Amino acid sequence: MSTKVKSETGEISIHTENIFPIIKKWLYSEKEIFLRELVSNAVDAINKLRNIDLVEGLKLSDEFSVDIKIDEEKGTLSISDNGLGMTADEVRKYINQVAFSSAEDFIEKFKGLEDKNEIIGHFGLGFYSTFMVADHVEIKSLSYQKDAAAVDWSCDGTTAYTLESGQREARGTEVVLHLLDDEKEFLSKDRVREVLVKFCNFLPVTIRLEGEQINDSNPLWTQSASELSDEDYKEFYHKLYPMSGDPLFWIHLNIDYPFNLKGILYFPHLTNEFDVTKSHINLYCNQVFVSDNSRELIPEFLTPLQGCLDAPDLPLNVSRSYLQNDPQVRKIREVISSRVAGKVVDLAKKGADEFAPIWKDIHTFVKYGMMREDKFYNKVKDQVIYRTTGDSKYTTLPDYLERAKEKHEGKIYYTNDEGTQATYLKMFESQGMEVLILDAMIDNHFIQFLESKGEETKFERVDSDITENLIEQDDSKKIVDADNKTRGDKIEEIFKEGLEIKGLTIRIEALKDDSVPGMILLNEQSRRFKEMMRNMGQGGENAELDMFSEHTLMVNSASPIIDKVFALKDAGNEEKAGLLIEQIYDLAMLSHMALTKERMAAFLERSSKLLGLI
Repeated sequence: MSTKVKSETGEISIHTENIFPIIKKWLYSEKEIFLRELVSNAVDAINKLRNIDLVEGLKLSDEFSVDIKIDEEKGTLSISDNGLGMTADEVRKYINQVAFSSAEDFIEKFKGLEDKNEIIGHFGLGFYSTFMVADHVEIKSLSYQKDAAAVDWSCDGTTAYTLESGQREARGTEVVLHLLDDEKEFLSKDRVREVLVKFCNFLPVTIRLEGEQINDSNPLWTQSASELSDEDYKEFYHKLYPMSGDPLFWIHLNIDYPFNLKGILYFPHLTNEFDVTKSHINLYCNQVFVSDNSRELIPEFLTPLQGCLDAPDLPLNVSRSYLQNDPQVRKIREVISSRVAGKVVDLAKKGADEFAPIWKDIHTFVKYGMMREDKFYNKVKDQVIYRTTGDSKYTTLPDYLERAKEKHEGKIYYTNDEGTQATYLKMFESQGMEVLILDAMIDNHFIQFLESKGEETKFERVDSDITENLIEQDDSKKIVDADNKTRGDKIEEIFKEGLEIKGLTIRIEALKDDSVPGMILLNEQSRRFKEMMRNMGQGGENAELDMFSEHTLMVNSASPIIDKVFALKDAGNEEKAGLLIEQIYDLAMLSHMALTKERMAAFLERSSKLLGLI
């Protein structure tokens, strides 16, 4: 037979020595957090009772649940559970003494349990967040203990409270909030549902709003990967991100050593609307939502990852500074990086046809990760694929070098703009020489990174030099006049006289491809340095022109147009020969940059004159 509780009033005990930690915990930036705290407290009470049942053999058979009800007429919102409940002494201890943590007593009592992860340890901590939205709060509780008496507690937001016998007949606790006039939004079922879905969508206990279950108490990350299909993962993804297409791939985490971590991470199809600078991971603590902006848990180069991480060892009210400084968080980042690297390796094994479409979305982040982390680099370096002008379409670097070793003189030729460098690519293609297409913003840095990793790795852009395999023959010994000048010497002399451009070097070669009369060559290392300076903001308005402060015009002596220049010079038609020389140079420059307004006008006028000669 239960003993009635003697009615009492008193003052809530708040110890000055620990009031500041309490303030830090309860001054939330979002007032809706109160509902998360109350529901998670209710779930804690249920989980604790389940564990007590295991130890003491209570043989409980009822279904556990948390029920939320709205009474618009009374202006109240109530949260009720059928967990372990509280006695009057426990209310005095855990509610009236704000600074006391009930979790410590509970964990000490049941520390022999094997699965301590089920003991969340936050019971009672979030209760006083209710006064952000309510001016009067009631607790109605009945402990699971035999002969326990029901107890009612009430408080109007001051330190004064009332504790007396209650009428509750069912085990558990109900918290009733009399909402402030400014907080009546929480009398709306839709608004309450919105908050519950945000914070409590995956709690391991049935959560009901006005009798309707609103949560998934068995989310995918709590299940075994071996029992799940691709469709299960896609369905869960669309539940998290309803307006998105299918993800590119996913990783299922289930780690219990050296820390606890579960979750599912997805790499999405990237669109122009996707913000790659923002964290897209939802962080949970024992299935209680904590934050949707926890970028400290994810390596910087993997910010596009979406999905859920459940880290039960992290505090429920974790702060940004905590995440930034906690050693466990650093280990979590390392594990995620390692798992993503392993996934990239697995995807690459499926072959280029299947891997290439995924690579288009992930390559920037993989390359960045390789530059940032040596461990990541070592794991994925052999899986990096490159788009190529060859028949293979995609190739690894070792395969490219093996195919190109006879023609490329150990160099890796690449293009960063297929359009403007089309002339050069055509020339390489005509000789069966492969060129890598490295046109992403990161590739300029990635090329230099790869060169720093291997002494034999040397990248040359297609416009940097002319390889011997493109040259037909050495015609420098062909005599063309009585002064014993070679044909090459004569061409060089003619173009120097016709152009007189500062910093310009004339180089004569007879190419196998005679369709191109002239090409601009830029030294690879010099160009890279100038590009770096330009990207650093040095050079001002003339930065692009400065790229050509030193450059080479490679004149193709095998071209019929060069023969035409010779013919005009021999005929004494210096003006027409000069027009052709200037046109050859400007056409070559157009593969690199737009002409200035003045030069474009001269180019168009010159083009009209040359058309008139045909």
